[in-house]
Amino acid sequence: MISRIDLRGDALPEGAALRDLLPRAEFDVEAALDKVRPICEDVHHRGDAALIEYAEKFDGVRLDRVRVPAEALERALQELDPAVRAALEESIRRARLVHAAQRRTTHTTQVVPGGTVTEKWIPVERVGLYAPGGRSVYPSSVIMNAVPAQEAGVESIALASPPQAEFDGLPHPTILAACALLGVDEVYAVGGAQAVAMFAYGTESCAPANMVTGPGNIWVAAAKRYFTGRIGIDTEAGPTEIAVLADDTADPVHVAADLISQAEHDPLAAAVLVTDSTELAEAVAKELEPQVRASKHIDDRIAPALSGRQSAIVLVDGLDEGLRVVDAYGAEHLEIQTRDAAAVADRVRNAGAIFVGPWAPVSLGDYCAGSNHVLPTGGCACHSSGLSVQSFLRGVHIVDYTRDALAEVAHHVVTLAEAEDLPAHGAAIKARFGWKVPQQ
Repeated sequence: MISRIDLRGDALPEGAALRDLLPRAEFDVEAALDKVRPICEDVHHRGDAALIEYAEKFDGVRLDRVRVPAEALERALQELDPAVRAALEESIRRARLVHAAQRRTTHTTQVVPGGTVTEKWIPVERVGLYAPGGRSVYPSSVIMNAVPAQEAGVESIALASPPQAEFDGLPHPTILAACALLGVDEVYAVGGAQAVAMFAYGTESCAPANMVTGPGNIWVAAAKRYFTGRIGIDTEAGPTEIAVLADDTADPVHVAADLISQAEHDPLAAAVLVTDSTELAEAVAKELEPQVRASKHIDDRIAPALSGRQSAIVLVDGLDEGLRVVDAYGAEHLEIQTRDAAAVADRVRNAGAIFVGPWAPVSLGDYCAGSNHVLPTGGCACHSSGLSVQSFLRGVHIVDYTRDALAEVAHHVVTLAEAEDLPAHGAAIKARFGWKVPQQ
């Protein structure tokens, strides 16, 4: 059901050579660009009319308008299962606790007497959020996108989610209920690349946004790449990933369950176990079979995900080698199930989020840990972070110098300007002192 990669015995290669040995799904965003480009430009030129046509073509629904009416949001919340509402409210509460602590404050540094640099954090003015609506419904993604934007102080927040034929062309009611709980009242029944285009260009119904965040399929990722530079994005999210670094103290029942939990998302989802214990590897492989049989989405998601090239059990000589492997892999989600898991987790350099020990599974982070589950995929954790309050803030430096403070450093500025053959830069300093720069 799941392949094995044996990296024992020989010295592990460095850098890209090690990454090339590890499993990874094929996810060619560049190839998808050619298909999303005409869709995006059609939305640019025809606005809502194009969005309505694509809803009929891709989602099988005929819309009268793309904006979800306020009464639909209210109705979805009123009809929400009380247990689901309580779970969403707790998820929101915990997410707010964590993200409120991420807020940055203005800080002023006195460089010299009379010379200061202030770093001021300014929220993005308007953000478009995307909540997927394909194989599953993701109200949790509404929370993970909206809460950090709200805690950052973003004033204008809109959300798009694909229209659903079974709900009269509206997004899934649980998505709408989550929006209502969060106070997000600008919601659009638009999916895919066309949703990103709507936020990037604006239409008759939707004002353009400065930034678009949220997970989606390859068409959403390709549209984000297409608009990079015009709008800010969080990441080009690829298929979800879990890596588990485990030794012989790990419970194979837990490990197998956690691998399956990510395989449940998508046939391209990656499930990777890295271990120095052949006994654990055997036990997990054996445990996968009955747990998969007892699962729901076997044939269309779990089985192809676990048997695909992106999933494997990786055998290593020891914990140090295992750490090198998971750092090279840079997993979206990394579980540490070893002796002294907290100390091992502290040694990890590359991961979107790290889950420590047997009682912090990825599923907890997906919903109710308080952490954010919008995380870098495809190895991007080596240079990128998950979504946070900082994602929606811009640091602006405010430079304030008196005449005396400028005079003190003027000769250095002129010297550096002339060293770079940019004499006009130096002249801008000299002009302030009658063309004679004070010498210190």
